[in-house]
Amino acid sequence: MNIKDCYNFDDFRKLAKKKLPAPIFHYIDGGSDDEVTLKRNTESFSKCDLVPNILASVGEPDMSTEVFGKKIKMPLFLSPTAMQRLYHHDGDKASARAAEKFGTFYSMSTMGTSSIEEISNVSGGSKLFQLYIHKDQSLTDNLIDRCKRSGFNAMCLTVDTVVAGNRERDHRWGFTTPPKLTLKSLLSFALHPQWSINYLTHKKFELANVSHFTKKGSSIAKGVMEYINEQYDPGMGWKDAEYCIKRWGGPFAIKGVMSVDDAKRAVEIGASAIMLSNHGGRQLDGSRAPFDQLPAIADAVGGKAEIIVDGGIRRGTHVLKALSLGATACSFGKGYLFGLGAGGQKGVEAVLQKMHDEIRRDMILLGCKSIKDLNKSNVAFRS
Repeated sequence: MNIKDCYNFDDFRKLAKKKLPAPIFHYIDGGSDDEVTLKRNTESFSKCDLVPNILASVGEPDMSTEVFGKKIKMPLFLSPTAMQRLYHHDGDKASARAAEKFGTFYSMSTMGTSSIEEISNVSGGSKLFQLYIHKDQSLTDNLIDRCKRSGFNAMCLTVDTVVAGNRERDHRWGFTTPPKLTLKSLLSFALHPQWSINYLTHKKFELANVSHFTKKGSSIAKGVMEYINEQYDPGMGWKDAEYCIKRWGGPFAIKGVMSVDDAKRAVEIGASAIMLSNHGGRQLDGSRAPFDQLPAIADAVGGKAEIIVDGGIRRGTHVLKALSLGATACSFGKGYLFGLGAGGQKGVEAVLQKMHDEIRRDMILLGCKSIKDLNKSNVAFRS
């Protein structure tokens, strides 16, 4: 099996599972606790049906939209994801170049394995930086200021990870950053020699944006949950978010919004966008799916802030359902990470091409000429 044999999310997942050592694969694939929310994120789309309009003379549909002050060629972009160097030796650089090729946003995590400056040098495309509030305020300020100097277009603050969710697969498989051999993981690394060779012969793993402040997670191996609990500020509040919005001074999203009240508060403090997200089902298990919360939040803040649905996106139809209910755009993480693990930049491009083609085809079948024409009449919920 190779990339050309992959036709959907599940195919890319299978290929990534074949190529990646078990601790690495399960870090991408897993969720928290019983993984109820992880499953629900995608299942939530199934109770909503699309209602097509016939004889609409669609021709070539306009898939473009505007988000964070930039026009993108399709209404889907790459969510911020950590430690991409583990999935392929080109890591963040491969994802950023692929996003630029498809005319959409690449989002960089604070826990990226390339630096802000490196990504700015390899990609002239639209770029979003994901910020976490650290206990060390000077680190937060440093990240914001470096993004300004490096020409990033937008920033988001992730607010649902003040402590780490209970990711049992990480415990079970002995996942650490950087990877270290344990009795549990040794066999899996040995059975994936190509990954191991690439890991050992390319640039040394480090959390490039924070390694000058702390070596934990770079040269000192840490479990991800342990790192989060040590470094992130569990006392983060609305004043911290407002401070970051003002210091950045540009398009800014609050990522992790799931309630109507929080959506309203985010707008009040100056956020230009909100990202409906439960961190891919990796934090509070049993929480609502972003798509389930979309209608109420769109009614509350639609037109006042851009709304991005982040979580469970696997099909072009998922994107169109979200846009019909008031989303400005969607973002996804697991899908393109499986592509990255399966084949580096070519794998990410293959995933984006599949999603691009699905959105285009489904718009034509739906009778929709332009993204801006989508509305509630295009969907119906089953009781």
